[in-house]
Amino acid sequence: MVPKFPVLNSLRIKNTTNPFEMRPLAVVAAIISVNQKILCVQRGKGKHPYLDYKYEFPGGKVELGETEEQAIIREIKEELDLEISVVKKFLSVQYSYPDISITLHSFLCKCKNPCIKLTEHLNYKWLSKSELKQLEWAAADEPIVRKLEEMEISELS
Repeated sequence: MVPKFPVLNSLRIKNTTNPFEMRPLAVVAAIISVNQKILCVQRGKGKHPYLDYKYEFPGGKVELGETEEQAIIREIKEELDLEISVVKKFLSVQYSYPDISITLHSFLCKCKNPCIKLTEHLNYKWLSKSELKQLEWAAADEPIVRKLEEMEISELS
């Protein structure tokens, strides 16, 4: 008899019934700045209640065969209909939510035409780095916010 194991969509997703540690899911986030303001987007209600209505830097999962830079450009086009360019990698954060572990790779990005069309988020705000702490952030994004607050404003331009 062959033992039955749960079927996982991805080996990167943490399965609490499986005793083996899974690799974290690779996720990317864009820190898009225009005129020294940073784009923050608000999630809606979803399948992860601990993320409902929290703010985050826009982005998403890295698909098989994609580089992190390709993933962030694709995700921002899909989610916000924005054309961006990646300036440089900013910070990678490992975080374990109740049902999934992620590695969030953030990138400083630019866009020429900041006209946003929301397709997945409830709201967006352009904030100065000192205003970022006013928002309720997704937990994985909080270290990114803290590092941004420590930066010189010229580093974002």
